[in-house]
Amino acid sequence: MNAEPSQPVSFWRSVRQSLRGEEHDYTTLPLNRAVILLAVPMVLEMIMESLFAVADVFWVSRLGKEAVAVVGLTESVMTLIYAVAIGISIAATAIVSRRIGEKEPELAAQAAGQIVLLGVLVASGIGVVLGYFAPDILRLMGAEERIVALGSGFARVMLGGNATVFLIFLINAVFRGAGDAVIAMRTLWLANALNIALGPCFIFGWWIFPELGVTGAAVATNIGRGVGVLYQLWHLAGHHSRVKVRWQHFKPVREVLEAVLRKSGSGIAQLLISTTSWVGLFKILALFGSSALAGYTIAVRIVMFALMPAWGLANAGATLVGQNLGAKHPERAEAAVWIATKLNILVLGVVGVGFVLMANPLIRLFTTEPEVLGFGTQSLWIVSLAFPLYAAGMCFEAAFNGSGDTWTPARLNFLCLWLGQIPIAWCLSKTLGLGPLGAFISVPAAYSLLAIFSWFLFRRGKWKAQKV
Repeated sequence: MNAEPSQPVSFWRSVRQSLRGEEHDYTTLPLNRAVILLAVPMVLEMIMESLFAVADVFWVSRLGKEAVAVVGLTESVMTLIYAVAIGISIAATAIVSRRIGEKEPELAAQAAGQIVLLGVLVASGIGVVLGYFAPDILRLMGAEERIVALGSGFARVMLGGNATVFLIFLINAVFRGAGDAVIAMRTLWLANALNIALGPCFIFGWWIFPELGVTGAAVATNIGRGVGVLYQLWHLAGHHSRVKVRWQHFKPVREVLEAVLRKSGSGIAQLLISTTSWVGLFKILALFGSSALAGYTIAVRIVMFALMPAWGLANAGATLVGQNLGAKHPERAEAAVWIATKLNILVLGVVGVGFVLMANPLIRLFTTEPEVLGFGTQSLWIVSLAFPLYAAGMCFEAAFNGSGDTWTPARLNFLCLWLGQIPIAWCLSKTLGLGPLGAFISVPAAYSLLAIFSWFLFRRGKWKAQKV
């Protein structure tokens, strides 16, 4: 481990050190520096994920609004898979960061091995079932028959090949929990750079590649992410990672699996509640035609461009919470979250103002169809209004998760999203006759409530006593 300097280190020197992937003890570093060292690679990691999301829909939008609707509907189902993967990832970060804080790297490696084993088994089962029933799933989501015909191949590849994104989520969560944020960053940069480069090649048949249309976007995605998983496994085997997993760590250990499953269960419930609320919102929007659905899909991809990096700051706070609670420093854990929250509010607040002012030009980058452009502009403007509250809410929820208290965010999500967002969307759009506008308004309304309740429970401090 590198010796920690006794004198203050400049911001830019901390940034350079964070990108080199130097090993640090985050339970003793000055907190401002610790947040920077973890947040910079985590934010850059999420920026690349955001770039991919925008680039993907940019190329697919060239095929027409039906192709964009295919991506939107499939992604709304993929969010259920993401929920399971991120739910297990929450447990991974909490457990690994706690073991690292306790100075137990062997137990951290054992937990990582069990997490990867669990991920392979779960992703394989999900892939077989959803891949086979992909066309029926699109119909269930309200897709018209021409969209089902166009999008069945895309949906089959994305749903059937979900193991690539599943494992990327899980293994990156292990790296982040250990403080190896640079490895997680490089993984996503590698995977998504390949996605971006291969996407138009497979969609339009450039150079030696077959022209696969919208299905080509799914093929490129899975190739890129598959290479990313191989890169992760190479590091997990002991190349420059603090967590060194060996073959014996993949042997099932009942006690460790039970601990992972306990935390994963509530984490999955938390994310399923959140993501199924988005599925419900897509179902409501599908009632108003493919133009509303396509416009909202484009707007959401742009919003994710901003929110994904913000999750990087929130994840930095979660890692510091886990490691410092493991080291018996709850005050440091709380202080780290406040630092991350203030930075997140500042950054997302500025971005939100920019999105409000530039909503129409941003949507116009992806479509010139008047109806789609109108819905996209309207939804981007409305959803962006509450960006500062989104920033605070994600940091507080990440803090709960980093401590191992995954039930609190699950309850909050159920209260604010299922009992809030879906009824508000239905009431405004159908009962009051506002149409898609009502569904758009429900998003900032629900997530603002979520931020306020999360702040109140964070201040109470019960999460500091959570056992992992």
